[in-house]
Amino acid sequence: MPSSSNHSSTDTEAELIRKNRRLGLIVLSVVLVMTVLAFASVPLYNLFCRVTGFDGTPIVSESLPDYILDREVTVKFNADINTNLDWEFRPEMREIKVKMGQKGITAFFAKNLSNSPLTGTAIYNVTPLKAGKYFHKIQCFCFGEQTLAAGETADMPVLFYVDPKMDKDPDMEDVTTITLSYNFFKSESKALEEATEAFYNAE
Repeated sequence: MPSSSNHSSTDTEAELIRKNRRLGLIVLSVVLVMTVLAFASVPLYNLFCRVTGFDGTPIVSESLPDYILDREVTVKFNADINTNLDWEFRPEMREIKVKMGQKGITAFFAKNLSNSPLTGTAIYNVTPLKAGKYFHKIQCFCFGEQTLAAGETADMPVLFYVDPKMDKDPDMEDVTTITLSYNFFKSESKALEEATEAFYNAE
C-alpha cells in the first residue's frame, strides 16, 4: 500500500507540471501578441493619424459639415517626387481660398516620363502640423498605388474641407494658411518604406 508521502510527492509534481505548462502558454501568447503588434504598428499608427489628425495627417471624412463660416483659409499645394520614380508631378493650382466648412476641389497632374509602366505611391501631410486635425479629405489618391503606362498622364483630384470647429480653437487663431503636401515614391521601393517609417515615427 503506497504511503501518503508518495501520494503527496506525486500530486506536487503534477501541480508543478500544470503550472509550467500554463506559464509556457502565457509566454507564448505574449510573444505572439508582440509579434503581431510589431508588424501592425505602422498600419495602426496610420489609422490613428487619419482619425485624429495627429502629426499633420489630414483626417479622412465621408461628408461635409452642415454649416459654412465666413472665415477663409488659404490652402496651398506642394508636390515632390522621389528620384527613383521617373514621373512629372505637380499641382494644377498653387493655392485656393476656401471658407471653413466649404468643399474645396483641386487636382494634381502626373505623367510617366519613362518607356515602361510605373507604379507610384504618395505620402502626404499638412503644415502647420497643428492644423492636421482640422483638415479633412473627402477624396484623394494618397497611400493608394497609382499606375501609369509609358507616357501616360493623369489628373488626380483632391476633395477636402477645413473643419469650421477650427474657428473655436484659440490655438488656431494665427493660422491663415494651410499647406497640403504630397511626395510620390516608386511603389514597393526601399525609399518608400524608409519614408513611410520616418513619417510615422516623426515626433
